[in-house]
Amino acid sequence: MHGHGPRQDNPDQLEQALARLHEIVLDGLRHGFFECIVSSELIKEEKRRFVIKAGKSHQFVIAKDDLRDIGGS
Repeated sequence: MHGHGPRQDNPDQLEQALARLHEIVLDGLRHGFFECIVSSELIKEEKRRFVIKAGKSHQFVIAKDDLRDIGGS
């Protein structure tokens, strides 16, 4: 499995993560089958490590403040 390390200090991490997840799901649906594992964990400075595993592993580090823009708490 190939991995992409977390891209820290990038304010667009949430947008990039959601775009990648969207791309993986649509690609899998086009092919008719796929497996995707999504996980998240808290890391230092109240950031979240968001990982998408679908053939390759894609990691994103999302700051807590970035989550305020998505309509939740």
